[in-house]
Amino acid sequence: MTTITNTQSERVFRPAEPARPWTGARITGHILVAIWLALFAGLAIYLYNSWQIDLIETYAPRYWNGLKTTLVLVSLSIVLGALLSLPVAFARMSDNRILGAIAYAYVYFFRGTPLLAQIFLIYYGLGTFRPFLETIGLWGFFREAWYCAVLAFTLNTAAYQAEILRGAILSVPKGQWEGAHALGLSKFQTFRKIILPQALIVALRPYGNEIILMIKGSAIVAIITVYDLMGETRRAYSRTFDFQTYLWAAIIYLAIVEVLRNIIEWIERKITIHLIR
Repeated sequence: MTTITNTQSERVFRPAEPARPWTGARITGHILVAIWLALFAGLAIYLYNSWQIDLIETYAPRYWNGLKTTLVLVSLSIVLGALLSLPVAFARMSDNRILGAIAYAYVYFFRGTPLLAQIFLIYYGLGTFRPFLETIGLWGFFREAWYCAVLAFTLNTAAYQAEILRGAILSVPKGQWEGAHALGLSKFQTFRKIILPQALIVALRPYGNEIILMIKGSAIVAIITVYDLMGETRRAYSRTFDFQTYLWAAIIYLAIVEVLRNIIEWIERKITIHLIR
């Protein structure tokens, strides 16, 4: 009872925090924020004054189709990459030097080279082996830009997801394994019921960042004639020569990223509520 009374007294009679001084850094921060707000206000005014309903009516359905293509491409690549990242991550943690070296080389290559170069290597580079691909029946796959984009994105994100998963698993204290072993749990049960849930909490935000990076990076598939959101934007600009087409694309990308960010933060709050003190 005394503890509750003292706590309530502290809350009631806590002195007010002193006013923050206007340091140079604080003044600079406020000026930069004001500049950004002015730029956004100017952009909004420009879009309002330059509003062309004909442009929206003509190209909005194509933007929508491009957006669906982007979301399907990223979702499919993320799921396939997650499945591929599991054996890669386990190989990276394996005591087998050969498996570890192969997994390390895979991760090193796909994390160390640009995604654009990887797409070109798959779409254009493998095209030089057309006779061989026709012989083994894979030319139908590699001649399609869509399949090449999915493959390149899957291989790229799998490398990043493997490192995210590996780091998250290694962040769980070894005492968790030892305690589960003392309780008679098998390694698989320990991993599935104890290690993996804790690792996923650690990996949630990096996974979210990877999804956001994939959303933004997906714009490069327009270069290989995949009509995603950026592909449709380029086509609209080539017919109108109105740079508003790119502004609307940027706003759509920004909206997607903002929605994803808020969803990830909401999930993080829900699954870490037991950690809040």
